[in-house]
Amino acid sequence: MSARRLHIVLHEPEIPGNTGSIIRLCANTGAALHVIEPLGFVMDDKRLRRAGLDYHEFANVTQWESFSQYREQNPQRRLVAVETSGRALHSNFEFLKSDALLFGSETKGLPESILNALSVDHVVRLPMLANSRSLNLANAVSVVVYEAWRQGGYDGAILDP
Repeated sequence: MSARRLHIVLHEPEIPGNTGSIIRLCANTGAALHVIEPLGFVMDDKRLRRAGLDYHEFANVTQWESFSQYREQNPQRRLVAVETSGRALHSNFEFLKSDALLFGSETKGLPESILNALSVDHVVRLPMLANSRSLNLANAVSVVVYEAWRQGGYDGAILDP
């Protein structure tokens, strides 16, 4: 993928298997992964490694001590939060190739302080059946990354075998 690649930002993830699966997703799509502490596990957790298989060396992963530290180092990057409270569907949103797709933790989602700092136009949701609470984090990230990547023409992908 080009220098204008997607970025995935996980805010305080709790389940190592989800983060491992997202590392594998990043290795296969060219997206960069940013992990905001505190984490519910250590980055060398065997469950994280098992879920990511041998893709860790092919993914660009950066850990940040806080969300504010991430923002200080990436002030120009447009944040697009994915939350069940989003007004727009992810498939109706116009993603940029360099967007940072922001996801909250598995049990808490994103803090109100972060959501309130974003434009409501930059908070999207995935459609679900009535009475559904949420999708698995790794699944939600995959759905949104592939939609954003599709809109960008699958930049960097081999489309014809």
